[in-house]
Amino acid sequence: MVTDIQETSISVINDIYAQQKSYHRTVGKTTASERIKKLKKFQKNILKYRKELQDAMWKDFRKPAAEVDLTEIYPVFTEIRFAIKNLRSWMKPTHVSSPVTMIGTTSWIQYEPKGMCLIIAPWNYPMQLLFAPLVSAIAAGNTIILKPSEFTSHTVRVMKIIIEETFDRKEIALVEGGVTISTALLDMKFSHIFFTGAPEIGKIVMSAAAKYLSSITLELGGKSPTIIDETANIKAIVQRITWAKFINAGQICIAPDYVIVHESKKEELVQSLSNQITKHYGSDAMHSPDYLRIINAKHFSRLKAYLENTIKQGGKVVYGGTLDEAENYIEPTLVTDLPLESDLMQYEIFGPILPIITYKNKEEVIELINSREKPLSLYVYSQSKKNINYFMQNTSAGGSCINMSAVHVGNPNLPFGGINNSGIGKSRGHYGFIEFTNERAMFNQKFPSAIQLMTPPYTEFKQKLIDLTIKYF
Repeated sequence: MVTDIQETSISVINDIYAQQKSYHRTVGKTTASERIKKLKKFQKNILKYRKELQDAMWKDFRKPAAEVDLTEIYPVFTEIRFAIKNLRSWMKPTHVSSPVTMIGTTSWIQYEPKGMCLIIAPWNYPMQLLFAPLVSAIAAGNTIILKPSEFTSHTVRVMKIIIEETFDRKEIALVEGGVTISTALLDMKFSHIFFTGAPEIGKIVMSAAAKYLSSITLELGGKSPTIIDETANIKAIVQRITWAKFINAGQICIAPDYVIVHESKKEELVQSLSNQITKHYGSDAMHSPDYLRIINAKHFSRLKAYLENTIKQGGKVVYGGTLDEAENYIEPTLVTDLPLESDLMQYEIFGPILPIITYKNKEEVIELINSREKPLSLYVYSQSKKNINYFMQNTSAGGSCINMSAVHVGNPNLPFGGINNSGIGKSRGHYGFIEFTNERAMFNQKFPSAIQLMTPPYTEFKQKLIDLTIKYF
């Protein structure tokens, strides 16, 4: 499913870098109106190539056109529209108060671009995860080099056309290539690096950023749990869980990675999930036009090994389990009775396999979740406010949904991101704008300062002023 990569030469990348280095201060001085004009042109050109994007993602991993619209184009348009609506207010200086000891001063926060930025995106949502942070970087007034994944080469071709038709490369440029190109880019000095991908690669990016003390945003992943308690209405929630897990064939960082269900609801959940999967993709998902493939043979083999090893360790496939190596196809699969030390419970799955484990009391759930790295997302399905509060107050995650999964990323008023191993920094909406912005502290002394009364030499009188300041101000 991968075409030949048109790798951008290092000399071309060096030339782009030099141009952006010379131009980034000019871009940083652009007005809100100028940035909004760019965003509108960007949206227009994405829409112009909508059909080409749909065709490209079908070629890359059989993503249906409806999912391209809903999970790639629409989220980017949401970001663009939200930025256009709010950019003027975001860019305005924010005045803040000063303490009484600083009487005669004014203070404010000036929002200035960080400068030269690098955005590295993964393959699972090749357009959304490249263009959504790009919107934030444009709104903040930066120059940007974009590095998409080489695994979705058909989509990259279309995205490159969009970028080149919309922007001058001295402001925004897309470069192609694999690990060699990523390594070369990470050896360059950027003001900010925005990376989306696996935690193990995030550590490499963070290490590279440390060389120049570049600020970073890391959108990573992990094993996001879904808790289903004894009060949950299985019939009402099963469609939400099925959709969130098996959309994009499970290749989504905020997908429910595993389910922890109260033992009294296990059988009903398994049956309901099985029925719902069939409703979504038919009795044979391989022939469904709405079901994707695994991105490549490497990831297919990884998932196959996880499943086979888990079965050897006692796990039971209760739905699905059909694999086709030639097609990189893995059927939506449910696994129960698996040990916690199995591969499916140790590693982020990032595929259409859903482990289901049971619990008897709430304390078991908390112990299990908190014994692992903090997840990118955590979902709770319950009709008990007491239970919901207990699960939320005793866990930590980048984001959470109650009686829903995954959709929190679609609200531009919410920050999106992880915590520790699942990510550093937040994105989307105003939070994305801030991530690519330096919040510069500004202070103006209009009248003689009270501090001047407490400078050396420290007399007895000055000491009394200092004592009064400490005690009352």
